[in-house]
Amino acid sequence: MGHLFIKKKILLFTCIIVTLSSNLFSQEWHYEITCAGTGVQGTYLVEVTSYGKTVDAALAQMKKDALHGVLFKGISGKCTQKPLAGRAEVENENKSFFDKFFSASGDYEKYVIVDQNTGLEVAKVGKREYKVTKVVSVKKDMLRKDLEKAGIIKALGF
Repeated sequence: MGHLFIKKKILLFTCIIVTLSSNLFSQEWHYEITCAGTGVQGTYLVEVTSYGKTVDAALAQMKKDALHGVLFKGISGKCTQKPLAGRAEVENENKSFFDKFFSASGDYEKYVIVDQNTGLEVAKVGKREYKVTKVVSVKKDMLRKDLEKAGIIKALGF
């Protein structure tokens, strides 16, 4: 009887640790993305609002947010676009790929260009958070091609 009680306690403790650690290391997405007009061929021009503890942190997050939005959320506004990945579940089904993709040394940066010709809107939200909004360009054709090659999304027409 005592061994069973100890095994249950160990199992419960292990489950709690696994749950807490997965929550610590999972990416929380908090952003807005809308159409900002027509970009050059093969790109989406989007306005992204990102949040961070500092303005620099929010700006650093902005490229990831733009890609995440194009891939899994879609673009709202005048030039509405469906998510490039087709469905949000693709992110969880390919978790290790996207964890690496969005990491500090990941490939995400090569698909986003920050438009230097548009202004940056900054607002303080609460005591410890900043909200920044800027127009960025996402190289959607290049992104689609690379994700098709990696087997993450299906090629158009299939």
